Amino acid sequence: MRTLQLKKSLKAVNAETGDTIEIISDGKAYAGILMPSHEFSGEDILTIKLPNGYNIGVKITPKTKIKVVRKRTSKEKKTKKIPFDKKKPTIAVIGTGGTIASYVDYRTGAVHPALTAQDLIFSVPELTDICNVKAKVLFSVLSENMQVEYWQKLAKEVANELNNGAKGVIIPHGTDTLGYTSSALSFMLQDLNGAVILVGSQRSSDRPSSDANINLIASAKLIAESDLGEVVVVMHGETSDSYCTIHRGTRVRKMHSSRRDAFKSINEGPIGKIMADRIIFSQDYGRKSSGKVKVKDKMESDVALIYYYPGMKIEHFNSIAERSKGIVIAGTGLGHVSTDMIKAIGKAIKRGVHIVMTTQCLYGRVNMNVYSTGRDLIKAGIISGDDMLPETAYIKLMWVLGQTQEQEEVKRLMRTNLVGEISEGRSLDERA
Repeated sequence: MRTLQLKKSLKAVNAETGDTIEIISDGKAYAGILMPSHEFSGEDILTIKLPNGYNIGVKITPKTKIKVVRKRTSKEKKTKKIPFDKKKPTIAVIGTGGTIASYVDYRTGAVHPALTAQDLIFSVPELTDICNVKAKVLFSVLSENMQVEYWQKLAKEVANELNNGAKGVIIPHGTDTLGYTSSALSFMLQDLNGAVILVGSQRSSDRPSSDANINLIASAKLIAESDLGEVVVVMHGETSDSYCTIHRGTRVRKMHSSRRDAFKSINEGPIGKIMADRIIFSQDYGRKSSGKVKVKDKMESDVALIYYYPGMKIEHFNSIAERSKGIVIAGTGLGHVSTDMIKAIGKAIKRGVHIVMTTQCLYGRVNMNVYSTGRDLIKAGIISGDDMLPETAYIKLMWVLGQTQEQEEVKRLMRTNLVGEISEGRSLDERA
């Protein structure tokens, strides 16, 4: 927190949070927006937001000079009319929270998600050049707080919008669990009559390097100019702004914590690219149907995703198995765990726990016929996850158990490619 002396220094030049100030300290000049202090601020540190969007802390000494360059202008928020052009398609935008639609609160220094439909639309006004936008904020949560009930509510809302005339739906979403939500919607939504696009932003909207605008504009362009009829994720294809990539909802994974091109399609290539002047599809995709969208949103929440590691204790696995109706294991290599875990897995399966094996390698597929450990797991009754991502298999098992608890039917559905989550054959990379 700021010391009394620091507060006096700011008061002397009438500097307030949100003002643009210049600080000259140790012969160096810094200019930016004065940010608020908080419980983690150093007592002699002023935090300013630089023009490039990054925050820095500047140590203030008795010799430091502070000058107000520009006072923060306090503008009353005006209600804007959302434009409508009957010649343009209507696209629904359903907000869930996250960095994609955000603003800076200079009182706290935090970046907050948009809370109204107008916040969503006018954060990227270029959307209205492409389409009519029907926007609403369904809920506003950090993506790590997503729950089954949120996915179910979102699926119903998407179906409602599509069945009431929207050409497609854009869902701004936090990037950290975006792949889980795209998988959940892929299984829940049946007979899509329009595209459902989840879109995120790796950089917040207050930063010049933000990818929010381009990702949203590319998503609207994809809906307006194509016959796509499946759940996809649209994000930057590279670190520059040259194009966005279309990823199948059950194949996409966040592969970097901060890069703008963090999202990759795993075990298959992306569906296509969205460029400024054209859309290029590189593989087949689901075309929109002509009927009504159906929702199958029943999911079993008592499912666990376990990442196997050397030295994993049997009692830890047993503790999870006793509380679960289904388990997805991200095993090593071709789908392995330690020999002493196989017996515990077999016992859990006999009790009725449905257990699926995937690989933590991510690329490639499970093959438990190669080594004795894998063959023993097959004998124990484990289900192969083929080349599904562990998190996709986790979501799919939740959904399958929401439809049936019968062991052979669960196994059949888990081994069946329902919405592009399993490759029909081995890729060139796997055969190499």
